[in-house]
Order: sequence, then C-alpha cells, then structure tokens
Amino acid sequence: MRQTIAPRVRMFVLLLLAVTGALLAAAGPASAHAALTGSDPAQGVVVDKAPTQVTLTFSETVSLNDDSLRVLDPKGTRVDDGRPGNVSGTSYAVRLHSGLPDGTYTVTYQVVSADSHPVAGAYTFSIGAPSETSVSASARKAGGGVVGWLYGFGRYASYAGFIVLTGAAAFVLACWQRGTGVRAVQRLVVSGWVTITAATLFLLLLRGSYTSSGKVGDVFDLELLGQVLQTKTGAALVSRLMLLAAAALFIAVLFGAYDKREAEEKRDLTFGLAIGGTVVATGLAASWAMAEHASTGIQPGLAMPVDILHLLAAAGWLGGLTALLVALYRAPADRPVEAAAVHRFSQVAFGSVVALVATGVYQSWRQLGSWSAFTDTRYGQLLLAKIALVALLVGLAWISRRWTARLADTTAKGTAKASAARSGAAKKQHVAAASAGAAGSGKAPADGAKQDTQRAAQLARQRAAVESARQKRLRDGDPNRFGLRRSVLAEAGVAVVLLAVTTALTSTEPGRTEQDAAKAAAASSASSSSATGNASGALTLDMTFDTGGTDGKGVVSVDLNPARVGANEMHVYVTRPNGRAFDVPEVKVAFTLEAKDIGPLPVVPDHITTGHWSANGVQVPLAGEWKIAVTVRTSDVDQVTVSKNAQIG
Repeated sequence: MRQTIAPRVRMFVLLLLAVTGALLAAAGPASAHAALTGSDPAQGVVVDKAPTQVTLTFSETVSLNDDSLRVLDPKGTRVDDGRPGNVSGTSYAVRLHSGLPDGTYTVTYQVVSADSHPVAGAYTFSIGAPSETSVSASARKAGGGVVGWLYGFGRYASYAGFIVLTGAAAFVLACWQRGTGVRAVQRLVVSGWVTITAATLFLLLLRGSYTSSGKVGDVFDLELLGQVLQTKTGAALVSRLMLLAAAALFIAVLFGAYDKREAEEKRDLTFGLAIGGTVVATGLAASWAMAEHASTGIQPGLAMPVDILHLLAAAGWLGGLTALLVALYRAPADRPVEAAAVHRFSQVAFGSVVALVATGVYQSWRQLGSWSAFTDTRYGQLLLAKIALVALLVGLAWISRRWTARLADTTAKGTAKASAARSGAAKKQHVAAASAGAAGSGKAPADGAKQDTQRAAQLARQRAAVESARQKRLRDGDPNRFGLRRSVLAEAGVAVVLLAVTTALTSTEPGRTEQDAAKAAAASSASSSSATGNASGALTLDMTFDTGGTDGKGVVSVDLNPARVGANEMHVYVTRPNGRAFDVPEVKVAFTLEAKDIGPLPVVPDHITTGHWSANGVQVPLAGEWKIAVTVRTSDVDQVTVSKNAQIG
C-alpha cells in the first residue's frame, strides 16, 4: 500500500509547488490597493509658475516615510524638502525648493496602503515648457523582484499552515477523537503549526524590504524591522506569533493528556479544548482581517468579522479535508477512520460551504461593486476562477458524500475480529502457562516453564499482528473506502489550486478600487489635456481598435504635449468601449512624415498604471502632417495597428 501511496503523495506535492510557482511568477509586482486618484500639479500639465508644493490624492489613507514622495528635476536631482505629510483626508503633500527653473519634473511615490500593500508610481509635469529629462517615469516599483516573490510565497505558506492547523485539529476534536492517538495526524497538525509560525517570522523579516527598497540585503536591517513593528501589519504579525504560542499549548494537550484520559474526563476536556481552540483560531484569523482588505474600504466594521468567518469556514472545510485524506491513507489498522467520523465531517463541511458562500457573496459585492468588474478587472477575473474552483470542489465533495453513504463500516467488524483474535491468543497463552505450571509441579525445571510462557506470548503477538494485517487488507480492499480515498484525494488537489488563487486575490487590487481609480485618472487626464491644450497646443487623438480576438475591442488615445518640433511628452491611454481602463499586454507607437519620407520613428512607452503608458523626450524633427500609428496587442497572437494624421509644429 505504501508503494501505491508514495507516487500520489509526490504528485500532490509537485502540484502544490507548480501551482504556487506559476501564480507567484505570473503575479509580478504586487498590485496597488490604494490608487492615485488626483495630483496637483496634474499629470502632464505645463504650468507658468513653479508650484510651492506637490500634492497627491489617493483612494484611501496611506503610510509615508521621508522617501515616500520625491520630486526630481530634469537631471534627477531631488528638489523637495524630504518631509511629506498629510494635508487633508487622503491627500499628501511635499514642499518644493524655491526658484525652480523651467523644465520637466518627475514626481515619484512609494507608499503603503491601508490594507498593507505597497504602492508605487510616477508622473511628470513641466514648468514653463517641457524639456528632456534623465529620469524614467516608470523607475519605481513596489513589491517586485526576489523579495516580492518570497513575500508572496510566505503569504501562501501562512494561509496553508493556518488551514491545516485549524482544520485538522477541529476534525480530530469534533469528528474523530480516536485520531488523537494516530501519529500521522499528530504530525499533520504539528506541521501546520510549524509552517504558519515559520512563515510569520519570514514575513516579519521581509516586510521592511518588501515595502521600501525591495533589496534582499535589507531583510535583516534592524532599523527597518523596528519601523515594521510600529505599523498595523507588524502588530498583526506579532499578535499572530503570540497566538501561535497558545496554539502550541493546545496541541500539546490535544495529543498528550487528552488521549490518556477516561471517557468521562474526556467530555470535560473536550469542552475546554473546543472553547480554547475556537478563541485561538478566531484570533489567528483576525490577524489577517485587521491588516488587509477587510480593514479598509466600505463597511470595515462588518467586513472584518465576515472575513474572520470566511477564513474559519475555509479552514474547517479544507483543513478537515486534509486530515481526512491523511486518516484514510495513513491510519493504523487498529485505529481506522470510521464511517461515523466521515459522516460527521460531511456535516461540518456542508456547514462550512454554506458559510463560505454567504460570506463570499458579501466580500464579492464589497470588493467589486459592479457586474462589469468581474470581467474588466484582474480581481474580478481571479474571483471568477475561484468561484469555478469552489464549484468543482463542491461537486467532488458531493461524490465523496455518496461514497460515504455507501461506505461499509468495516471498523466494527475488524475490531470484533481483532478482539476475538486477542482473546483466543490470551486463552492459548493462559493454557500454555497452565501446562507449563503443571509440568513445573513435576520434575521439569522451572526455567523450562518460563521459556514456554515466553514462546506462548510471542506466538500470541505474532498471531495478533497477522490478524491486524489481514483486517487492514480487508479494509483497504473495500471498494467504497477505495472510492472515497480517490474522491478525497481529488478534492485535496483542487483545494491546493484554490488556496493559490485565494492568495493571489489577497494581493490584487480590488475591482471597485481599480475602476474608481480609472475614472479619476480619466477625469484628471481630460482636465489636464484641456488645460495643456489651451496653454501650449497639446494634441489628443482617439482611435478605436479591434484585434479580432476575445476581448479585443477598445479605444486608444494618444496625448502629445506640446505637439511641436523638438522634445514632446506622450501619454497613451487604452480603454474598453464602456470607458473603463484596459490593461493590454503591449502598446507601441510610430511617427511617419510621409511628405518628407521620414519614418516610421518607433516609440515604446513605459507602462505606468492600468491602461496608461507614457514616454518622455519624444523627438519630432520637422513640422508637418505626421501619421501617428499605434499598435495594440491584446493577447499573444491578437494585435492590430490603427493610425491618424495630425499637424505637429
């Protein structure tokens, strides 16, 4: 049997690593959960007089340090006073040096949103007239690189450890109390505790570098660690570690003193462990709710308890499923998982699914806000994938439930036969001992009787072992139990993928925030273009496109400022037909002056944020009617080039 199990376990582990790696690699830098919704001076604007400060407005409150807001001149020299602060609500400002010369200035920001995720970006504005600049508007990234990947893996491990620890312990206490004496189940619960504890320490060390420099060398910077401990996320991680210390005591009692107690004593201890375990599990779940999505946005007072319930329900279902899988494959012959225990878990799992659906509906409404966000935002697309996986998991659970209903409870039969075998062995041992005693009353030596007694005892143990092995073969040969094993193994495989998708969801910008930010950016762009056009003749071209593939229609807008000979600043915006920001894989622009046979002159703009690309220093060598062609790629194979003519210079 172990030879059969080993390949399946290896396949399960490989699936876990493959899915985790794929999702973390595809995620790239962590998506922003606080979005820039406004700025003063506005993006791309040309002002006549140097401003005294730069103000940025975000979709939610953010945390700052001295390097969070920086303003750089065309040579890359910092021209702010290095003391950013909150001016009102979600607006933050940094003062500028006086007497700034004309030219293009770059504003970069890197802050931490209220739901703990780093947010970075950049834009430009000009004083007097645009100029060339050595600063890249897309230089700052948050949550990317090796540190970002490690932080994402740590988040996955912490969720997995919590689910295994909480769900497996609940399965043993509520469904299969005989499992407290099964070594494989004990190791499963302990491994869950070790995983979440190690992952929490790992995240605490990575946090400072993850939200600031992104350098691996800063992981052990004690100054950064001290700053992390003063943040909401740092407090949540420390609280989690303290609760894990209490969880260690819970595990010691559950798998130590509990198994040795008599039935009456177990009832009282069960009640105490249930209360204590619920408190610890709820506290661990709250350590996520208090620092992530649920703690900010609309209705946080309701969202946090809903999030806690969602996490507990997921742990009860998926963690219990993992414990059941281990019990079905690794439980010893004298302590098999009974059909009654599987029935009890089936009821617990059903209640967990109901709670997951109810809390999930509320979370979806809160984070999306509209039906269009399901398809128009990355968060909505991941949520659709999660819903599909949950539906698949429920279908597999229904199959498991059918196997459970048909499962022959071989435990009682096996126990009766094993008891009879032990009784027979005891009788034979008693007879052998009596014979040895009778022989000893004659002339046979006493040491001979002792040897006969030892041989009888050894024979009884061998017979009991043979009988136990036979019962295990009979139990494993039960087609209903075999079918249940396969369906539960399939459930566990889907659960691994589901957990990876859920982890990706927690590090993705909510659809509601993304759409609100896109609307604000569009409004800001429109006002900026209007202001720039009035002041310096900026050019805006709108072109519809259709790549012919799925989700391939939209509008691309090109803003060129000041639309004259020499260096220009270019912004490209891609939106869907409904006006929402569209993050396509690639955008390229080319300028051609056909009358002078010049071009095409290619320009590859930098990606700034959802649906927005920018390029500085775009050179237009001569005045004339230029053909501006934009190539939009919406998938690996679907792309199209659209163009318009415009007078420049």
